Amino acid sequence: MHDQQLLRYSRHILLDEIGIEGQQRMLDAHALVIGAGGLGSPAAMYLAASGIGRITLVDDDTVDLTNLQRQVMHTTARVGQPKVESGREALLQINPDIAVVALRERVGPARLAELVASATVVLDCSDNFATRHAVNRACVAAGVPLVAGAVIRFDGQLSVYDMRDPASPCYACLFPPDSRFEDVACSTMGVFAPLVGVVGAVQAAEALKLVVGIAPSLAGRLQMLDGRAMEWSEVRVARNPACPVCAGRAAPCSDR
Repeated sequence: MHDQQLLRYSRHILLDEIGIEGQQRMLDAHALVIGAGGLGSPAAMYLAASGIGRITLVDDDTVDLTNLQRQVMHTTARVGQPKVESGREALLQINPDIAVVALRERVGPARLAELVASATVVLDCSDNFATRHAVNRACVAAGVPLVAGAVIRFDGQLSVYDMRDPASPCYACLFPPDSRFEDVACSTMGVFAPLVGVVGAVQAAEALKLVVGIAPSLAGRLQMLDGRAMEWSEVRVARNPACPVCAGRAAPCSDR
């Protein structure tokens, strides 16, 4: 790191859990962020500020006036622009030393596999089950850790699915792909704006911990936030040995 980077990241470097080596891991890392909306905005902005060296934003949507209530990466002046281009501009304003790749596309399985294979960590900030399952399958296949979050109305949830750990469940262990889950959109159900900031920021925190190697992560723990009472609750989740997505992975160690 050069002198300007040492100064920029000095508050991280002061932390025993991070130090210069941990900060260098961030600078060398590649974070793939699926979705540049409510969750993707705070998550990507904290990743950029923290010094993740390369961030790839994936989203096929454009900035709409209704987004601005919660999608803090975008501005009124950028309404009508592709979200990934707006996001790229915002992230480079925060930290011009990083690389930001803007992909305006709806990625299919083959493209997802390609993108995930080059990532250090993946953040699922999408808003539908089909995308979440597709991202999970790609992460399982590539052995890349996944941080997934979701928010609707006053309710949020998130967890880590660390495919490097044989004991960690995948997203499909919790939410089987053949189960009937109704996709609910904030356009019809509403969403409390600060809640996406809370969950997105925690997604960034978990991603940074995975990059640096700070334990424990949220792997095997589903955290849920009631934004009305402002209370967190947690459910411990074990890996499903019959999971149709991750059953072929190495089995957990018997002493865990």
